[in-house]
Amino acid sequence: MNKLITVYHGSKQVVEAPTFGLGRKNNDFGLGFYCTESNELAKEWAVSSLSDGFSNRYTLDTEYLNVLRLNSPEYTILNWMAVLVAHRLFSLGTPVARRAKQYLIEHFGINVNAYDLIIGYRADDSYFDYAEAFLNNAITVEQLSSAMQLGKLGEQIVIKSKFAFSKITFEDFEVAEKDMYYVLRKARDDEANKMYLNILEKETDGLYIQDIIRGGISDDDPRIPRNISE
Repeated sequence: MNKLITVYHGSKQVVEAPTFGLGRKNNDFGLGFYCTESNELAKEWAVSSLSDGFSNRYTLDTEYLNVLRLNSPEYTILNWMAVLVAHRLFSLGTPVARRAKQYLIEHFGINVNAYDLIIGYRADDSYFDYAEAFLNNAITVEQLSSAMQLGKLGEQIVIKSKFAFSKITFEDFEVAEKDMYYVLRKARDDEANKMYLNILEKETDGLYIQDIIRGGISDDDPRIPRNISE
């Protein structure tokens, strides 16, 4: 990563001064300012079926920032899942799902608050459903890893610490038209769902979350997929 990077934040309004401590604690990686290096992706995230949005452009100085790269080979798909279940609100309607949440946090969890910046997948739309299916023992960890690469999801960059917030500078904004970008967002989601159904049609003898729990499988097990980035 270059020291100075351009990032974009898709939202319903122009955000000239990102503020530490604001936002929703139930986002993927907890409280933070969620960005992407893709202007087009930020525009998709900014719109709804009813309203336009904005892509806010910033310069971020990453020098001296402690960065957690969840999509690097250092981490597994379950490290990402553990961070996700620690913050997002999942449907835990079965005993296995409740045990799965606790097991993932205890054996694969990462303290994201120890970092200034986090890079990882965004679990919106269907991608959240894939994660929830794994948590409820409906798909294997191999299927989950494949599913998270569908539809050209892209990565999000999350500014976490007060120090990191001091390193971001607002540059400009562009309007994201719902008539264009909501269609693109839905097409990306539909494409991912179509390929996901193809994954489910294939026979698999991979590891379900219940297998992982029963086997006491840990972070260093070679059967757990690593490097989920494309």
